[in-house]
Amino acid sequence: MWPEFTSATWDHAMDLFAEQHFVVLDDFLPQEVLTDVCRYFQQVEAENLLKAASIGPGQERTRISEIRSDFVHWLDRFPEGELEEFFKGMDALRGAIARALFLSLRGYEFHLAKYPEGAYYKPHFDQFGDRENRMISVVIYLNENWLPEHGGALKMHRPQEHTVEPMMNRLVLFRSDTVLHEVLPANRTRRSLTGWLLKHPASVGVLGL
Repeated sequence: MWPEFTSATWDHAMDLFAEQHFVVLDDFLPQEVLTDVCRYFQQVEAENLLKAASIGPGQERTRISEIRSDFVHWLDRFPEGELEEFFKGMDALRGAIARALFLSLRGYEFHLAKYPEGAYYKPHFDQFGDRENRMISVVIYLNENWLPEHGGALKMHRPQEHTVEPMMNRLVLFRSDTVLHEVLPANRTRRSLTGWLLKHPASVGVLGL
C-alpha cells in the first residue's frame, strides 16, 4: 500500500518542505511498486533504450557533456502497463502536495536516469529560462547497498547547503525554481527515477532535459 499522505508524518514533511524548500523521506515506494520499477529499469537497460541526456527547452535541447553526463529514458503511461501502480501513486502524491502547499499541479513527467561510473551533473536549477512549468522536483533513488564512498550524492547549494546520499527507495522533493543543486561524480553506477510535478500537463509544456 502507498503511504498515507494524510498522516502526521506527512504533515510534518510538508511543513519542512515549506520552510526549507526540500524534504527527504526514506522507504517511500511500497515494496511491490519498487520491485516493478527496478525490473522495468533492468528491461530498459537490456534493450539499450537509455539515451545521452541533453539540456535546454524544447527544440533547443543539446548534449553538453561538460555539464551533465548521465543517460535517461522518458516514461509514458499506458493503462495496465508495467508501471501503472507507480503512476497511481504519483497521482496521489501530486494531489497531496497540491493540497498541502496550496499549489495548482496539473501534470507530471518522469524519466529513468542512469549515471555510469564517473558521471555527474553540474550545478543547475530544474526550472530554467522563461519556462516555468516545473514546480516540484521528485527523485526516487534505486541503489542497493550505497555507501558514502560511492559518491554520486545530490548536493543542494541554496537556499541552504545540504547533501543527500542516493540510498535505495529514498525520496527527495525540492522546489524546481529555488534549489540550486548538482549530482556529484559517482564512483559506481547510480540509478534513479526522476520527475517533476507540473503547473500544466506535460503535453502543454514539456521541458526537455
